[in-house]
Amino acid sequence: MKADKTKVTRLLKTARGQIDGLLKMVEEDRYCIEVSNQLMATQAILRKVNNEVIHAHLGACVKEGFEQGTEDEKIEEIVKLIDKLSK
Repeated sequence: MKADKTKVTRLLKTARGQIDGLLKMVEEDRYCIEVSNQLMATQAILRKVNNEVIHAHLGACVKEGFEQGTEDEKIEEIVKLIDKLSK
């Protein structure tokens, strides 16, 4: 992985903490809107992590693919990823 591992790790640990908090909220039978807000905050962090990974992939792995003549493979990977993201 070419992404900033320190940043990605920090964000994932934050998301993990939020998930732990969500579990506690569910166990405590907290108000639905509070749970939903916490879920959306966790999803936002995970989207941010994914963006970091994708940007690093484009900046390093795809660039290398063009330099090494495997650009078609890298482009296909990105197309498949875009398809997944658009669902």
